[in-house]
Amino acid sequence: VQLQASGGGLVQAGGSLRLSCAASGRTFSSYAMGWFRQAPGKEREFVATISWTGGSTYYADSVKGRFTISRDNAKNTVYLRMNSLKPEDTAVYYCAASVTYGSSLYVDYDYWGQGTQVTVSS
Repeated sequence: VQLQASGGGLVQAGGSLRLSCAASGRTFSSYAMGWFRQAPGKEREFVATISWTGGSTYYADSVKGRFTISRDNAKNTVYLRMNSLKPEDTAVYYCAASVTYGSSLYVDYDYWGQGTQVTVSS
């Protein structure tokens, strides 16, 4: 499956953004989907993951209550709604697909999008 992330940009602290990740292929619903992020000089960090049907989600503590992951299997798209953004949320955000659900480890994800930059100004 090929993934294409979009929706990043520059936003002030406290603002919101919605990231999208469009998948190609007919097997999108066979994959759990995740979002990761990587800030300059830091390792890639887990953000959120969602199960194949969207019935289960799991978040990093740093974004819990502010970010919401969702998916639309009819549109082959996964979303990340980000509210109450903070400067420390600044990073390149990546979507990824995994055959298993629930992992926060990037090594468990098989396919990756190209990333979209999110910059939060203070």
